Amino acid sequence: MSLPALGIDVSKLKFDVALLRESGKFKHRVFPNTPAGFAQLSAWVEKQQTGRVHACLEATGAYSDSLATYLHEQGHLVSVVNPAQIKAYAESHLARVKTDKADATLIARFCSERHPPEWRPLPREVRELQALVRRLDSLLEMRQMEANRLGVANTAAVKESLAGHLAFLDAEVARTEALIRSHIDSHPGLRGQRELLVSIPGIGETTAAKILGEIMDVKLYESARQLAAFAGLAPRLHESGSSVRKRAKLSKVGAPRLRKALYFPAIVAIKHNPYIKELSERLRRRGKCSMQIIGAAMRKLVHLAYGVLKSGKPFDPELLKTA
Repeated sequence: MSLPALGIDVSKLKFDVALLRESGKFKHRVFPNTPAGFAQLSAWVEKQQTGRVHACLEATGAYSDSLATYLHEQGHLVSVVNPAQIKAYAESHLARVKTDKADATLIARFCSERHPPEWRPLPREVRELQALVRRLDSLLEMRQMEANRLGVANTAAVKESLAGHLAFLDAEVARTEALIRSHIDSHPGLRGQRELLVSIPGIGETTAAKILGEIMDVKLYESARQLAAFAGLAPRLHESGSSVRKRAKLSKVGAPRLRKALYFPAIVAIKHNPYIKELSERLRRRGKCSMQIIGAAMRKLVHLAYGVLKSGKPFDPELLKTA
């Protein structure tokens, strides 16, 4: 017997819910997106006498993670889905109304019809690692923007301000990198996985930390291809009939942070990882462009990362030659 579907549309300050009853009718409420609002939602669901529900919400990062974790801890079945899935579902039903209430209703219908897979929160140590590596990314982005501004600054006062901010950001980057290293070192599981990843030529400690913070648990993926698809690195073909044959591109439907983390390591791996170097040379002989080769190298790094994490054995190029 399926559980009652609870569609949730989350925004920064509030979230709208739509509970689909057995009668096919909906019950709607709005709650503040705070711990107090979470408790109010629990009390409201209990008042509806539905028992356990199947809560479904879109993946909106920091806005939805806390609520999804709370509902999971309360014993409800939780699904966190890609917003693109809800958008496609709305288009397939010719939805014409776009409000928070309508979106919550749409998500509840999607949940009831499609039965999306269960979501489970990351282990606490992985959530903390993810927060640290994302903070590092933000600091590096801010530093690059300030460095760009310094390059075109034309007054002494502005240059002095920018130089001071850059010095502060450099110190914060170094401190965050140290926190990441210390955090991984203090958790044997993460430390062991990092050592496996850095055995792959092209992947350093920072990239390893980003991979561990984004892929969650490698056991959740049935194959390396599935992990590559999660990262948005699966090739997307565009062919129709006998005349349309467009160049294959990366799907980019997946984890953008993971793709970003693998871009420069892939360039390094093309030069220094014998397996990926051979792959890139073979693709170059077939007339592939540079971006196609880099995309293939990123995808191969994901395959190698999956292999070492799944097997628990470090990268060995000799084994690949005999595989």
